Amino acid sequence: MTPATVLAAGFATHLAADRKSAEVTDWAARVGWLVGLALFVALVYWLMREGWKWRGTLQGDLPELPAAPSEPGEARLTMSGRYHGSTTAGQWLDRIVAHGLGTRSRVELTLTDAGLDVVRPGATDFFVPREALREARLDKGIAGKVLTEGGLLVVTWAHGERLIDSGFRSDHAAEHRAWVDLINSMTKTTTTEGAER
Repeated sequence: MTPATVLAAGFATHLAADRKSAEVTDWAARVGWLVGLALFVALVYWLMREGWKWRGTLQGDLPELPAAPSEPGEARLTMSGRYHGSTTAGQWLDRIVAHGLGTRSRVELTLTDAGLDVVRPGATDFFVPREALREARLDKGIAGKVLTEGGLLVVTWAHGERLIDSGFRSDHAAEHRAWVDLINSMTKTTTTEGAER
């Protein structure tokens, strides 16, 4: 053996003798952090839930939602899509949660001469009488949900002492324009009829 080989073998033996096994993970600290994180997430969830309930209490003056009449008449327009929520009219972040209006869901809309029938599987259905309709427009956001420009059908309606904006998105966004035109036409006709009486 050459002296270099002997030296290399001795150095390798010395390193192997000095090598220690990796420290065992401190499981108590790790479990403590995980429990703390879980408690923090639970606290945040609880605070959000309480805030939602508090907002519903503040909106307790909102009357019960009307139900659809037994004979609403022939459908002028129908639409399948999503209900994105309702807000105080003109204030796209002031979500209304009373009576289930804050719950996002699938939706089936039917517009008749009697009004707008909103059927929501898994959430509260409601009906907007024709005389309560104020206007319809294309928009891009409601209740914290932002879509593309004109990607949302927003219907403004009166309920109790409030004006409410409700946002809908059709499965076929090209349908929105027909809804805006017909609802606005109906509200003008209702206003004219009311002025003539």
